[in-house]
Amino acid sequence: MINLKIIYKIIGSLLFIEAALMTMCLIMALSYGEDDTNAFLSAVAITTACGAVLRYMGRNCDNMLSRRDAYLVVTLAWVLFSLFGTLPFITGGYIKSFTDAYFETMSGFTTTGATIIDDVECLPHAILFWRSLTHWIGGLGIVFFTVALLPSLIGGSVKIFAAEATGPIRMKLHPKLSTNSKWIGSVYLILTLACALSYMFFGMDWFDAINYSMSTTATGGFATHNASIAHFHSTGIEYSAILFCFLAGTNFTMLYFTIAKLKFRELFGNSEFRLYFILVALFSLFIAFELIRQNGYGIEHALRSSMFQVIAFITTTGFYSDDAGLWPHVTWVVLSVCMFVGACSGSTSGGMKCIRGVMLLKIVKSEFRQILHPNAVLPLKVDKINVPNNKRVTLLAFLTVDLILCLVCSFFFIAQGLESTNAVTITLSSIGNVGPALGTDIGPTMSWSTLPDNVKWICTMLMLIGRLEIFSVLVIFTSAFWKDN
Repeated sequence: MINLKIIYKIIGSLLFIEAALMTMCLIMALSYGEDDTNAFLSAVAITTACGAVLRYMGRNCDNMLSRRDAYLVVTLAWVLFSLFGTLPFITGGYIKSFTDAYFETMSGFTTTGATIIDDVECLPHAILFWRSLTHWIGGLGIVFFTVALLPSLIGGSVKIFAAEATGPIRMKLHPKLSTNSKWIGSVYLILTLACALSYMFFGMDWFDAINYSMSTTATGGFATHNASIAHFHSTGIEYSAILFCFLAGTNFTMLYFTIAKLKFRELFGNSEFRLYFILVALFSLFIAFELIRQNGYGIEHALRSSMFQVIAFITTTGFYSDDAGLWPHVTWVVLSVCMFVGACSGSTSGGMKCIRGVMLLKIVKSEFRQILHPNAVLPLKVDKINVPNNKRVTLLAFLTVDLILCLVCSFFFIAQGLESTNAVTITLSSIGNVGPALGTDIGPTMSWSTLPDNVKWICTMLMLIGRLEIFSVLVIFTSAFWKDN
């Protein structure tokens, strides 16, 4: 039923890649001569050894995945990648609790960006780089990243992509998935480098520029300073972050067509991108108006701060240049909507995704027409692509499960003693992979270290469920998944 040997082989290969990434951090630790060298030595040794054992257990496998295998291997990959990713924090003593270390690592790989570390500035350079690197790898997807590096590793790459990719509608560049992943990876790398150069131009040193650029293009939010982007007091850096966060929230396939083939008209002709652009513009203008009216901000300051926070929340990046906890409470509602909606499918952002918003609006419009013309057959099309009825049912099921999870977890968090606004926004932030929370106890500039351990574990679970878009994780907990049929 389940092809365990191919799963062992894939997970073993993934652990080798993780060990290689840790080796990069080990080299950085040696170059800085700080006390995290032994932590990365231990982490590399343990991860490599476990990877070798799993590769041995997966020897002589048939190299083909079923759809069931794909869902299981994707979920296990994220769980185990995060498990081994805790090693540098734990072996080095930088995070004492396993709960906190796992929360921090899962937050990194899922690009949530919520942290339990109160003072990141006391951490050595290689540990800070590891946190940012978890974002950058998790942004495209752990297994998707592997397909780009090792296209011959597995024969079920398309099923893997379906289990890990974001959004209900797939756009193809090339018939071969490995070629697609390389082109999309090229866009991702170019964005990261351009963002780093932009940050350096406006005053960051190379280390900060690389770390912040990885967090920006992965729409993660981990920072190397306690004050995030606000640490630099630079309007140039803030506008750079606005631009590159916005681009990182755009569908990467669309970005490829726009940049490589100069098809700018197609970008603005795309209904998902139009909705994304309109939401950013309207929400930014509304919050800017409130900041001018109630907080006495100047026009440029209000527009810059509102755009920064709206884009940071809707792309689920989680950076901050201002303390939104001090803003009028009506702006919290707008930012919570940004958390829920998210940016574009096929990007590194979290949330529901704008494409589902487009589909919902079209379904509502179609329903009104159906009431007036009950016998009419009304197709649903998004950018001239017909959306079959089963996709509509999947969309409604997705929203139903999403809302149920949000309601149940918010209720549990309130029962655990969290303030109600915090409970709701922590839930939205976790399942949307956003990072900041809004409320009186834990504000958008604070760490989540004060949360009870059971709340942290539920948030960790929500981060994974949100990153893999709910069904890829929950399906393995159904009895039908394990039945041999």
